[in-house]
Amino acid sequence: MNLLYVKTFKGKLHPYARVWKFGDNDAIPMSSSPSKKIPVDKPEGKDFYSLLQNRKVTLLTPQGRDTKDQKQGCPQGSCSGPALWNLVANEILNQVWPDNVHIQSFADDFVLVIKADTNKSLVEDTQSAITQFSSWCSENELAISTEKTNYILFSKIVRSPKITWNGYKINRVKSFKYLGIHVDDRLNWLEHINKQGEKAIKMQQNLKRIAGSNWGISQIHRWTLYKTVIERMLAHGSSAWCLNPTFKMKRKLSSIQRPFLLHISGAYRTPPTAALQTILGIPPLHMQLHFEARFTSIYRLRIPLPPFITDTQPHDLEMKATDWSTHPSEHLKPNQISFEDGEAYIARKDIINIFTDGSKTEHGVGAAFCVLTNDFWAYQWSAKLNDNNTVFQAELTALHEAVIYASHLPNHNTTKIQVDNRTSIMTSSNSKSTNETARQIFKILLSNPRIKVSWVKAHAGNIGNERADQLAKDATQHGQPYSHTKLPKPHIKDLHRKRMLEEWQTLWKNGDTGRKIFNIMPSVSLRPTNWIREDVIFFSKHGPFPAYLKRFHLSDSDYCSCGGIGTALHYATECTYTLSWYMRKPAPNFEQEWLKRVANNLVSRQKIRGTIKLISENRVLFRPP
Repeated sequence: MNLLYVKTFKGKLHPYARVWKFGDNDAIPMSSSPSKKIPVDKPEGKDFYSLLQNRKVTLLTPQGRDTKDQKQGCPQGSCSGPALWNLVANEILNQVWPDNVHIQSFADDFVLVIKADTNKSLVEDTQSAITQFSSWCSENELAISTEKTNYILFSKIVRSPKITWNGYKINRVKSFKYLGIHVDDRLNWLEHINKQGEKAIKMQQNLKRIAGSNWGISQIHRWTLYKTVIERMLAHGSSAWCLNPTFKMKRKLSSIQRPFLLHISGAYRTPPTAALQTILGIPPLHMQLHFEARFTSIYRLRIPLPPFITDTQPHDLEMKATDWSTHPSEHLKPNQISFEDGEAYIARKDIINIFTDGSKTEHGVGAAFCVLTNDFWAYQWSAKLNDNNTVFQAELTALHEAVIYASHLPNHNTTKIQVDNRTSIMTSSNSKSTNETARQIFKILLSNPRIKVSWVKAHAGNIGNERADQLAKDATQHGQPYSHTKLPKPHIKDLHRKRMLEEWQTLWKNGDTGRKIFNIMPSVSLRPTNWIREDVIFFSKHGPFPAYLKRFHLSDSDYCSCGGIGTALHYATECTYTLSWYMRKPAPNFEQEWLKRVANNLVSRQKIRGTIKLISENRVLFRPP
C-alpha cells in the first residue's frame, strides 16, 4: 500500500482577495454559486453589504492625494474575512471525492491524502485529485503557489512518482511541518523531536540570560518556567506521535530534558539524569508526554485506550458543552436567582421550599433533596453516585433532580430551591456554562419562571439544609445507584497520572544510575524537594571535591590539602578547614542512615550549605598538595 501526502499553499496571493466582489444590489461571490450568495434582505446580508459598500483606496503621490474606488476583494483585517473564506473553502471540502482520497484544510492550507496499491494507480489518482482541486481554484480565481507545493511518500518505493500541477513538477520531500508537527516519511517522529529539541535549546539559552548556576531567578521559578513553557511546547501534538514511544525517542527526549534539569538544580554536568528527575520532581520526559498523549486521546479525541491501561471508555467521561445552550437573548428572570440567605422564606406558607445538598465521604458520593410544605416534609430523594464523582457533581445532580421535581408541581405554586453551594447556583444560571448538567438546569429554570433558586448558609442550624445534608451523607452508603452523572475530567487525569508515577517508580527502583540519591530518596514524587544547589552537590557527591575531580580526570590527586581523602563526607565531618560547619562523623555501616537524616533535617542542611559555599569560594585553599 502506498500513501501520498500532498501539501498545498495559496502562495503570496491573499486567499480572500479575489473571491468576493461588490455588485450593484448585493454581495456576490466571484463564482456565482447560489449556495454562497448572501441576500441583502437579511440582517447578515445587510452587514456584509455595508461592509463592502463605498470603499476607497487613497494614496499620497508626488502629484497629490489620489483616490480610487475599490469594488473587489474582502477588506483586509476584517473579522468577517475568515467566515467569508470558510464559505468558499467548504465548497471543495464538500465535493465528492474517491474513497481513497481525503482532503483537509486549515485556514488557506490544504492537504490531500491519497492511498493506492501500486505506483501507477497512485500517480493516476493523485493527478485526478489535483485536477479536481485545480478546477475549483480556477472557478474562484485562486492561485496555487507551485514552488511551495510538495508531497511526501509513505512507501518503500525507491523511485519517486512524477506528480505535476498544471505542468509544474511537484517536489518530493522527506519531511514537512503541518499544524506544528514535523512529519517524516518513515513516521518514526525523530525529525519532529529533533526540531523541537532545537527550539528547546534556544529557549534554554534565553533562560541562561536570566538565571545562572548561583545567580538569577530562584529554583522554583526555573521549575515553573520549565513546566509551563518548555514542557508545554514539547508536548504539542503528543497524542499523534508519543502514544507508543520507541527506545530511540526516549533517549532523544532524555537528552533534550537533561540541560534543563542541570539548569534548574544548579548541579554539575555529571550527575545522573534519573537522580536529577527525582530531586526536582520532574518525570522522565517520555513518560510525561506519554501521559499527555493518553489523556488527550481518551478525553479530547474520544479514542478508547487498551484495556490494560484503563477500562474507562470515552462515553463514560463528562465532556465540556460548547456554544450557547439557548438563544443569547433569553435570560432568567431577575428574581429567579438570589445569593442572599434564603432562610427567611422557610416560614412562608405560600412557598414550597426544596433543600438540596451533595456529600462525599470515605464511603462514597451522595446527592439528595427534601421538600418542605406547610411545615410538613412532603417528599425526599437521594441517590448514590459513582465513587469517582466530585462533590460539585453531587451538588449539581441534587439541584437538577430538584428542578425536575419542581417543574412537575402545579403552576400556581411558587417553589424556592435552597442550595448551600454558590458555585452550583452561578454555574446553573449561566447560559454559556460548559457543564451539561448545569445547562439542563438552566433550560428548566428558563421555561419555569415560578421556580426560584436561593443560596442558604450551610451548617447554620437551618432545618432544611441540615436534613438534606444528612440525607446526602446517608446516600453515600445506602442510596440507590445513580448512573446518569458521568466521570469527571480530574478522575481520568489522576488515573493516568498514577499510572505514570508507577512506571516512573519502577524505572527508578530498577535503574542502575543515581543509586546514591536512591538510598536517600527511594520514592518518586511530582513535588520538588526543598534542596538548593549546595544540597544537590553534596548528596550527589558531584562537586568541588578532589575525589570527584580525580574520578573525572580533572585532577591528579584525590587528597584534600589537609591530608585526608577529599570526599563530600570528609569536608562535612573531619576536614580541619571546615571546623565551623562540623557534624559528627557516622560509623561506616551507618553512613546511609546518616545521610537520610541529614537530608531531612534543615539545621544539618544549613551546615552542609555553609561547607559547600566555603569550598566553592576558596578553591585555592582546598587544592590538593
